[in-house]
Amino acid sequence: MKYFVGLDVSLKEISVCVIDGDGKIKARGTTPADPMAVKSWFKNRSLEPETIVHESGQLSIWLQRGFLELGLPAICIDARRAHKSLSARLNKSDASDAEGLAQLARTGWFTPVFVRSVEADRLRALVGARERMIRLRKDLEGHIRGVLKTFGIRMTGVPQGKLRQKFRDQLAAAGETDPVLRTMADAFIDIHAMLCKATADLGKALKTKAETHPIAKRLTTIPGVGPIVSLSFIALIEDPSRFTKSTDVGAYLGLTPKRYQSGEIDWSGRISKRGDKAMRSLLVESASTLIRNVKRFSALKSWAIRLAVSDVSTCWTDLSI
Repeated sequence: MKYFVGLDVSLKEISVCVIDGDGKIKARGTTPADPMAVKSWFKNRSLEPETIVHESGQLSIWLQRGFLELGLPAICIDARRAHKSLSARLNKSDASDAEGLAQLARTGWFTPVFVRSVEADRLRALVGARERMIRLRKDLEGHIRGVLKTFGIRMTGVPQGKLRQKFRDQLAAAGETDPVLRTMADAFIDIHAMLCKATADLGKALKTKAETHPIAKRLTTIPGVGPIVSLSFIALIEDPSRFTKSTDVGAYLGLTPKRYQSGEIDWSGRISKRGDKAMRSLLVESASTLIRNVKRFSALKSWAIRLAVSDVSTCWTDLSI
């Protein structure tokens, strides 16, 4: 007898539902959110599932890796598409969702999700940590600039040299004008210096990683592409063979236009913006750097400029109409 299992995962526990090939429920219950606990749950009931399905979510990557290490036939599926099926059920509960996922496992009506390797997640964690440090630094600087403007103090632009020391010098000078500002400056100067140093250290670690990574070294030869962009792209794509065509990568990153077709209506809209938002931002920055800052001529730059000019001409044509 073949058994199909649906797992509805929460942070603390997993709701389990087991059905047979006819769709009848054979067992159900809950277990702690841990791969070993799930395997023990099956072992205690002498069950050997044919397929185990769970939705993509916060714990899905860790659970999927654990399931595969334990030899369980688990598949992580797209939560957005699964939601369309589960939302058709009359009642919403963890047990009901687990049963719905089990039925999807039995029928095969689901879309598997690619689970990245541990090394790819390490790269993404490193890139994400640097991005978070930059955001914290920008938020701190913006807050300080806003506060000082209420006292008539307008800080000038700050170069990147010496870990943005000029910003801290201006803040220290502002602190000399008022005791309250002095207290604020004493607190924020050390924090700002620490954020700048942490950002620089993470940047150096990424640069070192890119210099030793064979694929990153090739990608950084592209004009406008640096260590951050190359490592982010490698960590996100990881296995190019999972894309049947190179153009599928654009759709995966949400860079292809949405389409709606019904009867006589057929139109293409803006890009879908599905997928990784940070990667799209990095690619836009690379394209902008290629067009505006890279001085050396190349076929890639020529193509990018023609494309940009074509888009501008199209916009002007639409406005004139």
